[in-house]
Amino acid sequence: MRRNRRESQVSQSIAVSALLLAALFLLPLAVVVPFRSALFDREEPVDETEQEPPLPPFAAGERDAARSLRVLDGETVLEMDLGTYLAGVVRAEMPASFEPEALKAQAVAARTYTLYKLQTGGNHGESADVCTDHTCCQAYLDEESARANWGESADACEAKVEAAVRDTDGEAILYGGVPILAVFHSSSAGLTRAAGEVWVNDLPYLQPVSSPESGDRVPNYYSRMEFTAEELKARLQAAFPEADLSGGMETWLKDPAADGAGSVSTVSVGGVRAKGTQVRAALGLRSACFTWEVQDGEMVFFVTGYGHGVGLSQYGAAAMAAAGADYREILTHYYTGVTVEPFTNFPQV
Repeated sequence: MRRNRRESQVSQSIAVSALLLAALFLLPLAVVVPFRSALFDREEPVDETEQEPPLPPFAAGERDAARSLRVLDGETVLEMDLGTYLAGVVRAEMPASFEPEALKAQAVAARTYTLYKLQTGGNHGESADVCTDHTCCQAYLDEESARANWGESADACEAKVEAAVRDTDGEAILYGGVPILAVFHSSSAGLTRAAGEVWVNDLPYLQPVSSPESGDRVPNYYSRMEFTAEELKARLQAAFPEADLSGGMETWLKDPAADGAGSVSTVSVGGVRAKGTQVRAALGLRSACFTWEVQDGEMVFFVTGYGHGVGLSQYGAAAMAAAGADYREILTHYYTGVTVEPFTNFPQV
């Protein structure tokens, strides 16, 4: 009886020891398991990159902001104020690397051209005031697209464009108190051209003036184009169907007459008298300041400058600005007999 009790006590002691030993091993697991997911599960990565705050949108000056525009962009009509539109025009029409005063001159010319379009009714009837097609109105480039082109210099370029528009807020080029047809071009051949030498009507403020751009600073200032006899004949015949191009290629263009700027004013195309600007368009030349000669069985054209040559020369403006001229001096040089001042008499559109 005593022996059985002793054996029972021993068994109980072993059981208690086993329980204590099990508790000793299981207790850490009981603590760890609830936190296992926090300790071992994959966590979402944290983006610690500093994000640049978005730049504020362009804010036009008081005068430009007061004028609303309907701008036809492809098939869409965009509503914006005049200042926002002009910033887009300056981005598209002049390199932002140009001197600030040249950019200001471009901004005023673009504003004046727009006011002239509004004053004369434009080309779009009731649907829009202007468009973004440079062959009809003026080129236009939104800020996002311009920044993609500018790359690392985007902030500095955009700041220069916005300053050019804002610092000339509401200013226009006036002749007799009215906004002029403020046309512009890339580069001339030392002299600009009179409007009447390029288009049908002459204008008193679009007369030939000297232009100081130098060929070594203007990309593709001197260019050349080559045509086989077949290519040249096809282009000239399409543009001048009455021309007689039956002889040799060297006889097709004859008797050129030059204007005061050295551009081709008129030339005989197979016996048909044509404007140099018409030949330029037919052949896709960079300007109407060209000569030609036959070389190795091809007609080669040698061209100087870029554009129609009337009004403001953009590279000439850049040269004047680099020499210390301000935008008003630039504009009154390229447009004869004008003033540059805020224009407040035009009705709200």
